[in-house]
Amino acid sequence: MVSFSHADTGTAESEWEGSGVAVLPELPLDQDELAAMAFIVLAAHPDDETLGAGGFLARLNAAGAAIDVLLCTAGEASHPDSPTTTPDQLAALRLAEFRAAVSGLAPGAAREFLHFRDGHLDADRDRIAAAVKESIAASGRPANQVVIVAPYRSDGHTDHDVLGAVAAEVAAQGGHGLLEYPVWYWLWASPADGAWQSWVRVPLTADEQRAKAAALLAHTSQTEPLSDQPGDEALLAAGFVDHFSRPWETFAWHRPAGGTNTAGDAERIFDVVHGGNADPWSYTSSWYERRKRALTLAILPDAEYGSGLEIGCSIGTLSVELAARCREYVAVDASSAALVQAAERLGGHPAARTLHLTVPQRWPEGRFDLAVVSETGYYLTAEELAELFARVQGSLNPGGTLLLCHWRHPVTGWELDGDTVHAMARQQLRWPTAGLYREKDFVLEVFVSPGPDRP
Repeated sequence: MVSFSHADTGTAESEWEGSGVAVLPELPLDQDELAAMAFIVLAAHPDDETLGAGGFLARLNAAGAAIDVLLCTAGEASHPDSPTTTPDQLAALRLAEFRAAVSGLAPGAAREFLHFRDGHLDADRDRIAAAVKESIAASGRPANQVVIVAPYRSDGHTDHDVLGAVAAEVAAQGGHGLLEYPVWYWLWASPADGAWQSWVRVPLTADEQRAKAAALLAHTSQTEPLSDQPGDEALLAAGFVDHFSRPWETFAWHRPAGGTNTAGDAERIFDVVHGGNADPWSYTSSWYERRKRALTLAILPDAEYGSGLEIGCSIGTLSVELAARCREYVAVDASSAALVQAAERLGGHPAARTLHLTVPQRWPEGRFDLAVVSETGYYLTAEELAELFARVQGSLNPGGTLLLCHWRHPVTGWELDGDTVHAMARQQLRWPTAGLYREKDFVLEVFVSPGPDRP
């Protein structure tokens, strides 16, 4: 859990502007698709809906989509030290602001206040889930035509995180789509944080931007001081509000059942990410990444290999070190933008080459003594990953080495996580494990294909 205060200066919008967030791939839903769906929009407090998804609400309204906005609390705890306004008075004021804001953004939307306590949503998880399920049932839509729009489950504010987690659970259980909108994330996180890089963007029209700006002005109790006395200061500082003046909104997108991101989506997404940032994951500057590379190289059982294959080489920071231990080397990635840098890094290794392939649908020819799949497996569906392991099995020489390395936390927008990738490898291949290193953030594992005894 991150620690921050609304009074913190935080990350400036100018830092985010240069991060590549402005060129994230767009949400793959057109107006006709939006119109056919029902959207259950969750807000922990009045103004969450406007900050995180105000422009999107205006778009849904214009498309004629069914919208139900569920407000969990009245936000009565926003000014706990106010000498002029009691929590009850503040609740009444903020509920009026909420009604005005949502009416301006989506006059056709249904609204419901759930009467939970500000700051205590963790105690109401079951009741929140029940309310969301009731709204879904009332929509009358098939499960895969319902999308829940909720705060990002790692936003850093307790109520936001709880509400996001409940929304994610309901969406997963019911096979619904899920759009998670960050709010406080933009304050405490920085572009070096990897979470945003798998998100999607909703570009806003001029009308949608104006509607959002007007709705934000309706939340006067948060954007302006309640009085000039201590304890009545504005909650949302101007620098923080700058994050919500962008001509787009950003969401973590989880497709409805049957619509999981695939290897083809990875190709499109990572071309955009690499096109907007030469080193989007800070491979060259992050101590975490440098340390993980050193551990990856150290866990390999052999000093040298005849032929090596790397799946998902990105910009080639690991490739150049692996190639030095192989007489021949092939580095594969789905992103042509990333491969430009990988090829430059491998320029000093004449026997190394790069290939632009989307695996497992396409696979390099030849047989290999070493195969490396690092931070790649969870960008595939379970079926694609099973095919990838089958491809590895068919192209690795007897006694060859397979190295897997993966992040152990949830990967937003994708079906699998790192631990699942490794579990599937063990179950499918049933190969001996020659090395295993696991810590809080990542897992390294080495398998040996059946064949001659190793020296």
